[in-house]
Order: sequence, then structure tokens, then C-alpha cells
Amino acid sequence: MDALSLRTLLRLDALIGALCGLVLSLGAGPLGAALDLPPGLLFWAGLLLFPCAGLMLLAAGRRAPSRPLARLVVVGNWAWAAASLGVLALTSPNAAGAALVLAQAAVVAGFAWTEGRALARAPLAA
Repeated sequence: MDALSLRTLLRLDALIGALCGLVLSLGAGPLGAALDLPPGLLFWAGLLLFPCAGLMLLAAGRRAPSRPLARLVVVGNWAWAAASLGVLALTSPNAAGAALVLAQAAVVAGFAWTEGRALARAPLAA
């Protein structure tokens, strides 16, 4: 099976990011209570995902994705995954909260890795 193109990965990343942004920003209170995570953190993290998703769509929107924007997305995803581990170190979530933070960090790191590989092999505009 062929690997997904960088453009497809960026679009999928944007879709998932926007959906997570909706869930986190609209459900911060109940999620925070259920996961023992600060609702303010969840709310602002959710809001931050909207411009991130927009950047991903901008990077994917051209016929050939922009190399600098694609690199920024990859670096941003690695930073988000690392920051997620920082959240675990600085907060005291319950087991479900910790599992959710680790799972989303793994998904974001997976996007960073696959987008980075796709970036390395894709013919891109300057």
C-alpha cells in the first residue's frame, strides 16, 4: 500500500485537530471534572487547535505543499506531543486523564513522524 501523501496527512491532521479543538473548548468543564485536568487548560488548548488546523490547511492547500509551512507543522506537532508530557508532569490527572493525554500525545507524535517522512520524500514548492 502506498503511504499517504503529505497533502492528505496535513488535511487529516487539520480535521482531527479542529474536531479535538471543538471537544476541548466546548466540553472543558465536564472533561476537566471527569479527567482531573484543569478546565482552563483544556479550554485554551482547544482554542489553540483552531489556528493550528488553519495552518495545516494552508500548508496543504497548494498543489504542492509549502516546505516551510510543512516543516512548521511537523515541529509544532513534536512540540505539542512534548508539551503533553509536560502537562502530565505538572498536573495530577486521574488514570483516564493520564491515558487520554498519553494517547493524544502518541497520535500527535505519529502525525509528526509520518508528516516528516512524507515531507522528506515529497516534491514540494519552495
